[in-house]
Amino acid sequence: MRSSSLVALLVLGVAAATLPACGPADPAPVAWQPGPSTAPGAPSAGGQGVTPGRSGLGGPGASPKPTAPPARTLAAGNPNGGAAVPAEGRPVDTSKPTRTIGTGTPASCTSAAVVKAVAAGGLITFDCGPAPVTIKMTATAKVRNDKGPRVVLDGGGKVTLSGQGRRRILYMNTCDGAQGWTTSHCQNQDHPQLTVQNLTFADGNSTGDRAEGGGGGAIFVRGGRFKVVNSRFVRNRCDRTGPDLGGAAIRVLSQHENEPVYVVRSTFGGATGQGGSCANGGALSSIGVSWVVLNSVFSHNEAVGRGANPAKPGTPGGGSGGAIYCDGNEFSVRIAGTVISGNRANEGGGAIFFVSNDRSGTMSIEKSTLRRNPSGAFETRGYPGIFFLGARNPATPGSKLS
Repeated sequence: MRSSSLVALLVLGVAAATLPACGPADPAPVAWQPGPSTAPGAPSAGGQGVTPGRSGLGGPGASPKPTAPPARTLAAGNPNGGAAVPAEGRPVDTSKPTRTIGTGTPASCTSAAVVKAVAAGGLITFDCGPAPVTIKMTATAKVRNDKGPRVVLDGGGKVTLSGQGRRRILYMNTCDGAQGWTTSHCQNQDHPQLTVQNLTFADGNSTGDRAEGGGGGAIFVRGGRFKVVNSRFVRNRCDRTGPDLGGAAIRVLSQHENEPVYVVRSTFGGATGQGGSCANGGALSSIGVSWVVLNSVFSHNEAVGRGANPAKPGTPGGGSGGAIYCDGNEFSVRIAGTVISGNRANEGGGAIFFVSNDRSGTMSIEKSTLRRNPSGAFETRGYPGIFFLGARNPATPGSKLS
């Protein structure tokens, strides 16, 4: 989807806001702990409501290695977030799983077992032994549309699914006939309902896969419902150029009745060298999709395309939304209790790029911290690290933007 007539619309501007500077009380991101394996066209800087991007701002350094592998290795999200999580955003009870991957040893937890379990659906857990384990995916796990309707993948805090830098890790698409047709309105059906929780997704890479517009280095979703709880996304990739593709970690194209994707207590990046990289949306990307992001951390992600959207003449396009890229018409984004720090974009929105083409979309950022998210070319005046076009100025109660 291409945003249109942006430069003309920018004269509407976004009112400047006086925002408090970051102080020592800001919540710090939770660093990633190593496991067993390793838009619219860019407006001119002088446009009303738009300020040129900032540069030369660093982020937090890498975290120290743990002294010994703990029994619970997954420490995702912002522990100081404090945002209330509604029932819809909480983890699914998997105490009585439909199926279990593994028989108690690391060797029994294979890529083939993951692919088979995901295709079968239901509540899926892992039994790979007491220590953390990395499963090297040799094929993408694909959700079958006629299974479930709930498909829950719960790693118990000890499982990493690795794309080995070669492939996407997880795929769900209600409009992909190869995964089974279940309704006559595939773009707006309430199933499957996919949840990933207590997992790490590492080294996913969808580069070269341009089906459905590309993107989604670790996870691609179209249709049904999708939720992420207590999970980490590290070193994921998708194509480096393109005006509207994105989501090094996650790409979502539609959800039933525009219900939101919940991202709760999860980390994207978390330390130097652990972030995602894509043309747009170094962590999340979507078209016409609403999000609720609670008590999470986004750091060291990058949007590396050049030329924005629509692409400037002579450029391949992209480069917006260092952490989050959202385009479309009517959708909403709510971020609460979250730290977005040390991300960058070559073009607009070092932290967040939000464009509602029909200007009906809304965004709120509550009790969150956005800091040191340089935008290489443009951002909205008064909202450092953000480029926003929507129904009204973003609400930022209790938040610190710098």
